[in-house]
Amino acid sequence: MIDPGKLTQLEGGQKRRKLALTLGALERDIDGVPEKGNEYSYKSIARADYVKKIVEICLKDPQMSSDDAKILKNVLEEIPFDEKRSCNLARNTMLKIIGTFPAEWDLIIAPHPEVFDENGIVKQRDFFEGVSVYAEDIRSPFNLGSIFRTAEAMGAENVFVSPMCVPPDHPKAVRSGMGCIETLGWQKKSLDELEEYSEKKDIPIFVLETGGTPLEEFKFPKKGICIIGSEELGVSPEALKKASYGRVTIPMKGLKASLNVGVAFGILMQKWVESLEKNDF
Repeated sequence: MIDPGKLTQLEGGQKRRKLALTLGALERDIDGVPEKGNEYSYKSIARADYVKKIVEICLKDPQMSSDDAKILKNVLEEIPFDEKRSCNLARNTMLKIIGTFPAEWDLIIAPHPEVFDENGIVKQRDFFEGVSVYAEDIRSPFNLGSIFRTAEAMGAENVFVSPMCVPPDHPKAVRSGMGCIETLGWQKKSLDELEEYSEKKDIPIFVLETGGTPLEEFKFPKKGICIIGSEELGVSPEALKKASYGRVTIPMKGLKASLNVGVAFGILMQKWVESLEKNDF
């Protein structure tokens, strides 16, 4: 952490970058996972008061818009004071002034330390055994990250990706996955390999695609692999042939009748989890 007095001596872009870095380090410290060497350690001032001083320095930036300044001032006056929200808003304001696009902001992804061992490996994770998703030829790393995030949140055991799918370790996928790609097991498999796995584990395959059984009528399996297709082409004809358990469809009324693949997967997982929790088999 840098002394606020030294921050005020900096100018222009150098000052903004240092402020953004300081606020990012503070966010991690607030989350309980500080970067080594950047832990909050000042004895003479409480961390919350330090955060306020840093935000006040940001407010003096001549390029800050009146709307952004108003938001930051309101956050400073909130009771109780929200340290993390203040850091996040001030940091993103600095990044905006620097000229980075929101989609390129380096989001703070703070892991939950209680689920990691000393080597950074996940110790335990609650999930529905045998519940998996196969991402076929997903092109957008943001979409893939969203799929991982939903899969982890809703209790999928793992994620399979096709050979032509964007790599899960793509920086933008990791960013939108918000740490879930690191904590959720995944494997790359061809459709033939997926079918072999399905037969070996006695886990049926079904697809999320138009022209199938409406979501409300579909009888979800206790264990299964759901194939979701690419943004442009949907599930491939080859994948449809592997779907021994059938096809499920989300009914839509809109003229375009189209959903983002990550959103569609989230809707499906919610219904699947409802079925699992009801033991509706």
